[in-house]
Amino acid sequence: MDSVVAGSPLPLAAVAAVAALSDESRRRLHDFVRRAGRPVSREEAAASAGISRKLAAFHLDKLVEVGLLRARFEPVGGIRKVGRTPKVYEPAEVDVRITIPGRHHDLLAAILLDAVLAEGREGTTVREAALAAAHRRGVALGAAERERLRPGRLGAERALGLAAGVLAEYGFEPHRDGPSQLSLRNCPFQPLAGDAPQLVCAINHALLSGLLEGLEATTVTAELVPRPGCCCVEFTAN
Repeated sequence: MDSVVAGSPLPLAAVAAVAALSDESRRRLHDFVRRAGRPVSREEAAASAGISRKLAAFHLDKLVEVGLLRARFEPVGGIRKVGRTPKVYEPAEVDVRITIPGRHHDLLAAILLDAVLAEGREGTTVREAALAAAHRRGVALGAAERERLRPGRLGAERALGLAAGVLAEYGFEPHRDGPSQLSLRNCPFQPLAGDAPQLVCAINHALLSGLLEGLEATTVTAELVPRPGCCCVEFTAN
């Protein structure tokens, strides 16, 4: 399943999808198609919402346009009839979430799942496995960005810029406080970080330290600097 997550900045696809559901008739049609468990014709959808077939077709095609539904032509119920094959609709395999400020509990969940799966194999505690999993995930993110951009040897300013680009996609709201410092104005793991700050902040620090390693940004360090309302990590030039 594809995931369209609106964090910081808001992806236009997620905004368009949510805006499309602001119309009550469109929302009812979308719910009906999702609950049906099979492809739905325009006639069926119109009857479910109590609107005309023409209006239902307009709303259904709008939901296809923004990626919430998908459409194709096929006989309804597998029965072929004389005439044009009807258009049918079914849910698209997409997960749309909007959170302001950005939240990425899916990333934290993936790290913790890796940790649980690795605990028995590596003979470590869950906490140790979580920190190792977070570091590996960060290294992979950094290495992917480095492979994409091929920046060569990184000075501190360039390293901070690359890190900021990656972290913006995950809702950290990076802010350059100067040529040698990068702060993160949002914690994408809230409110979970508030429930277990020592664990979540340690995982976050391991993740972001791994990011620098993957970027081969040896001129920059990720430091734990907890501040209310912000991410607990800051990047500074060595």
